[in-house]
Amino acid sequence: MTILRLRGREFRPGEFAIMAVVNRTPDSFYDRGKTYGFDAALAAVDRAVDGGADIVDIGGVKAGPGDEVGPAEEIRRVAGLVAAVRERHPQLIISVDTWRAEVGEIVAEAGADLLNDTWGGVDPALAEVAAKYGVGLVCAHAGGVVPRTRPHRIAYDDVVADVIGHTVGLAARALAVGVPREAILIDPAHDFGKNTWHSLEVGRRLDEMVDTGWPVLVAVSNKDFVGETLGGLPVDERHAGTMATLAVSAWQGARVFRVHDAASAREALAVVSRLRAASRA
Repeated sequence: MTILRLRGREFRPGEFAIMAVVNRTPDSFYDRGKTYGFDAALAAVDRAVDGGADIVDIGGVKAGPGDEVGPAEEIRRVAGLVAAVRERHPQLIISVDTWRAEVGEIVAEAGADLLNDTWGGVDPALAEVAAKYGVGLVCAHAGGVVPRTRPHRIAYDDVVADVIGHTVGLAARALAVGVPREAILIDPAHDFGKNTWHSLEVGRRLDEMVDTGWPVLVAVSNKDFVGETLGGLPVDERHAGTMATLAVSAWQGARVFRVHDAASAREALAVVSRLRAASRA
């Protein structure tokens, strides 16, 4: 199993890293723009750090459909915030959620440590940017869909096999172009190019991704599959389902957890750590 190394920190198999979400978007599905303002976003980073976040993932474009956001506007939203967070929290691991190489280049120069490509490598040059700057890369599976679109009746012969084949292939390519092996993660990307059944199947069989040896990131916080599984709960009622999904993922060996509530995730994963240690005693 690969040791994950980002900004001089190490996360070994069995150790968990909390990645807190901070979106500089006016239309985020979760907070509806509460952290769109620069000062509000910076304050959200401070709260995440106080809550125990190891990584903060900064995003400038809503994942779902919405108003068009070009590269220049995405850079305006995230680059200055990355620079300010780097100055304010020198040891914090900063991630930026983007699929665009031109955005990756600017934020890497501003101080980002990780490029979180949730759309599955639609811009191959992003891996080359990560290699150029010696930063990490998240290799995700989105079923080949166009960024910010929802698939219609998407189907797989075996969704987990598809996820593993795609993410491991992206990881191998990233390694080949020079991204440090210890800074590459794979992510099944629940709900991206997947319906609820697919996301649940990936969750049940996450250990198969872990068995590839690449560090696994899971981003399940308050997602639609959690709400639908619990009978159609709205976003603000998915906290318990999120914590349960995090615990199951951690038990199977996932190492990085992208969440909206860093403090709660830290507590939940501490319990998993104790339980796993007791099971080996």
